[in-house]
Amino acid sequence: MMMIPNLFKQRMQQMLDEEYPAFEESLRQEPYQALRINTLKVDPADLLKKELFLLRPVPWADNGFYYAPGDVPGKHPYHAAGLYYIQEPSAMAPAEYLQAKPGEKVLDLCGAPGGKSTQIAADMQGEGILICNEIHPARAKILSENVERMGICNAVVANESPQRLAEAFPEYFDKILVDAPCSGEGMFRKNEDACREWSLENVALCAKRQDGILACAARMLAFGGRIVYSTCTFAPEENEGTVSRFLRDHPEFEAVSVKKAEGMTGGRQDWILDAAEGIANTVRLFPHRLNGEGHFLAVLKKKEEYGAQAEANERTERGLPEKSVKDWLCFHRENLGEMKQGTYLLFGDQLYLAPEETPLLRGLKILRPGLHLGTLKKNRMEPSHALALSLKKHQVRKYIDLPSGGSEISAYLRGESIPFSGEKGWYLVTTDGFSIGWGKLSGGILKNHYPKGLRKQC
Repeated sequence: MMMIPNLFKQRMQQMLDEEYPAFEESLRQEPYQALRINTLKVDPADLLKKELFLLRPVPWADNGFYYAPGDVPGKHPYHAAGLYYIQEPSAMAPAEYLQAKPGEKVLDLCGAPGGKSTQIAADMQGEGILICNEIHPARAKILSENVERMGICNAVVANESPQRLAEAFPEYFDKILVDAPCSGEGMFRKNEDACREWSLENVALCAKRQDGILACAARMLAFGGRIVYSTCTFAPEENEGTVSRFLRDHPEFEAVSVKKAEGMTGGRQDWILDAAEGIANTVRLFPHRLNGEGHFLAVLKKKEEYGAQAEANERTERGLPEKSVKDWLCFHRENLGEMKQGTYLLFGDQLYLAPEETPLLRGLKILRPGLHLGTLKKNRMEPSHALALSLKKHQVRKYIDLPSGGSEISAYLRGESIPFSGEKGWYLVTTDGFSIGWGKLSGGILKNHYPKGLRKQC
């Protein structure tokens, strides 16, 4: 507690009163660790039967599970295969309340590093369009890598400002998640930097930034849609305050009452001046009340009676004709089963399959306009790692399975070649039946195509 700023402690004492000692004690405790099972890849019940780790459910997330401090799921081959995402338990709540559904148009406006984006994608089950955005280029790259690892086919990864997206997508989305940049007070016991960098001035700066981001989200949401606004801070100015300012400026929105899991509390009108109606409907997660870090969220609905639905945006990506992707079609015939549906887009020599009805992306900074299929080389196609991770073994002609507990999968993840006899050509490499990468067999040796940047160093 020596690192906790005094002004922060004083404010929390005023907010929590007799609960403050329990709150202060919670900050001395070790943070809880959790993972979320990726239902795009595996049935949670099947993974739980394997008893790899000591797991117990996160109450507010259907596929979230706490794991024991001694467990290291990040080192297991299943992590590389995208069977789960290691995620702070409280951070699973916002996407759960977004309630994204297959076939919808969804935006994760502040998406890095990807926990919430990949959670939304699992709810959509590959149907509809998910745009995952991150304004910072380095963080957008991490977001794109996690979208790839989790085998997501219907996601576009953008590196844009909220203002630019709002100009491109007026009243376009059914659901928007705004996990806003904040002062990070809820992460103090996990992140010393958040503690060191805290100041009242930064709280005010974050609140002002949040106002602008939410205003952009409001422009992009269709009438009848919902925004989930969330932060990982305790500061009322950034939570109840931001939502109150938003509701006053946007009378077409209302804060929706939602069911709260045990330990969650409602927002407090008395913690801010001039609170808007419905602030009690927002949700607070405190570490002394539940097993997770500090979080806040609000479900904001855009009322249908305030405006007619905008005309459908018919400006979609036209894509390439099949004659322009003949090398891909040849690779598909030789190595894959049923044809994947979508729109072919070429970025340099990189071929992508965008979701059908993908909106026009011209003029936007796009890192990943859909599923990366691979590299078009002279008279041939080299498949991408993303394609491998999007496939199941029944969708390929040839595969080789390396058991997760064996030495061969460890060798593969280090980038080593594997002795193997069989028909030459491309093989999907799986571990216990789950895809993890590509190998190309020739002369009794499976050449390793696991990406160099992902290879284990030992």
